[in-house]
Amino acid sequence: MNNLISMRDLSADKILQLLKLAESLEKNPNQIDLSRRVMAALFYEASTRTRMSFESAMKRLGGEVIAMVGTAGTSVEKGETLSDTARVMARYSDIIVMRHPNEGAARYVSEQVDVPVVNAGDGANQHPTQSLLDLYTIIRSQGTLEGLNLALIGDLKYGRTVHSLAYALAPFKPEFTFVSPKSLQMPKHILSDLRKMGIPFKEKTKLEKTVKDADIMYVTRIQRERFPDREEYEKVKNAYIITAEMLTNVKDNMKVLHPLPRVNEITTDVDDTQYAYYFDQAENGVYMRQAILATLLGEAK
Repeated sequence: MNNLISMRDLSADKILQLLKLAESLEKNPNQIDLSRRVMAALFYEASTRTRMSFESAMKRLGGEVIAMVGTAGTSVEKGETLSDTARVMARYSDIIVMRHPNEGAARYVSEQVDVPVVNAGDGANQHPTQSLLDLYTIIRSQGTLEGLNLALIGDLKYGRTVHSLAYALAPFKPEFTFVSPKSLQMPKHILSDLRKMGIPFKEKTKLEKTVKDADIMYVTRIQRERFPDREEYEKVKNAYIITAEMLTNVKDNMKVLHPLPRVNEITTDVDDTQYAYYFDQAENGVYMRQAILATLLGEAK
């Protein structure tokens, strides 16, 4: 494991190793020492949880962080290429964590530098570290990853978190229900891959009957920034809104997850129910990202 670019690059065994290490680090972070190691955070797009949880993960393990947050005030504004920026940052750091609006950017950078590269989101393509923390959250809440019923809800076309999660869960024989407006359905190439892997799924546009069967409801924001046409966004922005009242007949073990930020797709009255698990999910990002950093830097035990 030299880089982390896509969930498709990870075997089930490697996923389970990372989950085990994240659990161990949650209990005892002092077992890993990344002092004198430097992480470069190259964030060409906005981020709160991903960037800050990576910084927290690195610092809690004794490492240091240098960060480029957006391109304002950097040489990117002068026309510097992605390759040149990355090659310079690799001279300043031991590992690069990057987010970029263009699909494939992280893999491209990994081919330009000699330090490990972590994809923290590349356009509408993949977000593997989010999927790994999602898996950690799921196994903590359900006790297993095997054979779960998952409803993925919202923006499935542009939602890189659900793209990665579909691949991440595939080795564990899930059953998916994809709930989205027709204009935001899961990309056909992902559906094709799931068919080849023998993973059952349903596609729906209505949410109501899906709720009672789910072990996990994974809700996503309708992403205004991904829409080329503002009018199309306005048509679907409130397609699904999860309320506490909707959860009265769900399974006792069911948990609502969301990669955050939320806008209005989960009302705040859900926060006080036993099913809300998205803030725990956000916290789990620190432990999983510690496991990723330690593994890629060769310090995993």
